Amino acid sequence: LVIAAAAGAWSFWARNTAPRAQPPGPLRIGEVRLPGGTPVPVLVPLLDRAHLVVTGDPEGGDGVVAALLLRALGGTHPGRVSLVGYDPEQLGGGLAGFAPLAGAQLLTFVGPGGLTGLLDSLVDHVRRINETVLAGAYPSLGEMAAATGRRPEPWRIAVLLGGEEPTRHERAQLERLLRTGVACGVHLVIRGIRVPSVSTVETVTLAGGYATVSGYGSLPVRLEPPPAELVTRACREIAGQVAAGPVPAVFADLLPDAWWTDSATTGLTAPVGEGLDGRLVEVTLGDYPPHALIGGPSGTGKTNLIYAWLAALTTRYSPAELELYLLDFKEGVSFARFAPGHVDPSWLPQVRLVGVNVNTDREFGLALLRFLGEQLRLRAAAAKRHEVTTLAELRAADPDGHWPRIVAVVDEFQVLLTGRDALTAEAVTLLEDLARRGRSQGIHLVLASQDVSGIEALWGRGGLIAQFTLRIALPKARRILPDTNPAAQEIAKYHAVVNADSGAPGANRVVRVPAASDRTVWSDLQQVLWRRRPAGLRPPRLFDGDAVPQLADAVEWESLRPEGDAGPAEPVALLGAAIDVSARSARIRLRRAPGRNLAVLGTRAEEACAVLAAAATSLARQYPAGTAMFSLACLDADATTAGQELAAALPLHAAVFGRDDIVDLLATSTMDSSRPHFLLLYAVDAAAAVLGAKRPGGSGYEHLRRILHNGPEQRTHVLGWWRSVARLREDLGGIGARLDAIGTWVALDVHGGDLAPVYPQPGGPVWYPRPWRALLFDRAEHRSAEVIIPYA
Repeated sequence: LVIAAAAGAWSFWARNTAPRAQPPGPLRIGEVRLPGGTPVPVLVPLLDRAHLVVTGDPEGGDGVVAALLLRALGGTHPGRVSLVGYDPEQLGGGLAGFAPLAGAQLLTFVGPGGLTGLLDSLVDHVRRINETVLAGAYPSLGEMAAATGRRPEPWRIAVLLGGEEPTRHERAQLERLLRTGVACGVHLVIRGIRVPSVSTVETVTLAGGYATVSGYGSLPVRLEPPPAELVTRACREIAGQVAAGPVPAVFADLLPDAWWTDSATTGLTAPVGEGLDGRLVEVTLGDYPPHALIGGPSGTGKTNLIYAWLAALTTRYSPAELELYLLDFKEGVSFARFAPGHVDPSWLPQVRLVGVNVNTDREFGLALLRFLGEQLRLRAAAAKRHEVTTLAELRAADPDGHWPRIVAVVDEFQVLLTGRDALTAEAVTLLEDLARRGRSQGIHLVLASQDVSGIEALWGRGGLIAQFTLRIALPKARRILPDTNPAAQEIAKYHAVVNADSGAPGANRVVRVPAASDRTVWSDLQQVLWRRRPAGLRPPRLFDGDAVPQLADAVEWESLRPEGDAGPAEPVALLGAAIDVSARSARIRLRRAPGRNLAVLGTRAEEACAVLAAAATSLARQYPAGTAMFSLACLDADATTAGQELAAALPLHAAVFGRDDIVDLLATSTMDSSRPHFLLLYAVDAAAAVLGAKRPGGSGYEHLRRILHNGPEQRTHVLGWWRSVARLREDLGGIGARLDAIGTWVALDVHGGDLAPVYPQPGGPVWYPRPWRALLFDRAEHRSAEVIIPYA
């Protein structure tokens, strides 16, 4: 097809581009007949090779020019060849078929009297290419493209179609261009103007419907002008593709020749795309700039740009030099590919944490900031011990230590700061501290958002955003760059403005970003990196806000084993997964102390039963057979099946009681400290009539309160479910009752204000219930409640 574009007959001509940054090769203008009648195409050089001059009979000249230009356009990427026409006699009529290119700014016309200005501008262009692009490193753009695989400038073809005899100045400029233009991608196609004979000029002489070409001696060439409708159609296609925007840069160009050879001692430097000059544009995270802010409306390529940046970083810096923490507040799994999956077990070796689908789990974003704050504290303490101040100095003073640079990428970070609550206040405080002090300890933040202007939590915090001196703005991004810098409003698709000086207009660099989000490309790259991972490197922690965790997958599950012949002195009940970086379980210790009972509060039966099941299963795992008792009382029909299934699944014997048996169970539950006894009571408030009935020896409520108050010290613990706080309080004695017998509670669909009676701070905790999330408070462990995810 490339041959068809450059040298094939018009009957099967098709647009197709030469390899990237290379010219399409010699271009066909006709054919000759050898003895015997064999047709041979006649090819003339043009792009990166020569200029063309058409002389002789004017008839057929327009066809030669049209053939040459169409093949040049058809053999290069759209937008890589631009035309300028000087046609004082026909006023552009000689290039009428190419008119559709004007709308895409690939064709401009110079009117009569404009030859001087045109030639002067082309000479200035050649001078600029020599001074700033080639800069003595390469003799020509063609050789630069061959050596680097990139062409920083398009080809420019000036079509000069007759006119008056050039002035002395115009002739001098013409001669300069004939000598120097080819090396700088400037080509002249001339008809009707006499020019000197130089080595860079190919001449086509017309006579009697045929032509002779300087490179073919006197052989008569039969010319082949292109059909007019073909010229117009091809130009419309090219203009349409240019109007749709340029194609992305090439992903492979971001990857270095040698992988994992760079040191992060002084910073992290990697390209994110290709500049307008064809060279890679590198960005740095270090002492300056320390942090990055990425912005752009939905669909403009924020995630794609992050992928490109990660590819460049992870191929340059090994896991010993770089650790990545990736968090995406969008609904989706943009970063999930970097963690082990069911289909692809590979993972990106530098990634230590991946958080996806966390749009409803702002607590996980806060947990990441707390973790980074702790890393900052540890590094600052180490720096103090070694009497240094920066990461580079610490690495020099402690060469055996593990001090990689940490980069935390948070996409749609504004979700973390949307609430007017204590979580947002703490998050902003942590962000500000990390932004100010993280630079010296090698902790860098990359925050991405569609629009930062509406984040109330940042109002009045100009000092926080000011720390993000590296700004990357995608098309139509708002407030990433200052209002005085409109560059983001002017760039096309697949482009970004990179500014390492807080958005100052003079620091803009426009880059063309490669298509880096293709799963196949990333999968191949990740497989290579994964196979290079150091021995013993653990896979990253994956937090998926849409996934319900399993108790058997908990980190602590395998460590739960019987201790001695009688079991542990302080058994641990696992309740759910904590929303934090370390993937720990939320737990309570059922020691022999007042209040070591658990109340599950709320009406969601499935989740309440799940919490009790996780607690009982994890407790039973810690005891040898016969050393602990489990009694399950199912007091509501919604819980009967769950209770019976749990009893059957427990490795120890478990007795199951119904509503009619609950009082007898409570009355006969001996508090024998020689053997622990766990009472799992499902929907206690559903048995109010039975528990409140007067009986010899006391009512069921009296027995329940006795066990709650005195049982834990005798190794008898209640793990009960009440469907509201009011009913729990009623069961414990009413409004004036003491509730300290319930030292731990897990709230499901109970609003924060309703938890005030069992919470130490006035008004209760800030808590808005949501499915399959719970609020845990342990009076013996917590200053404030924490959100957990019940185990399935």
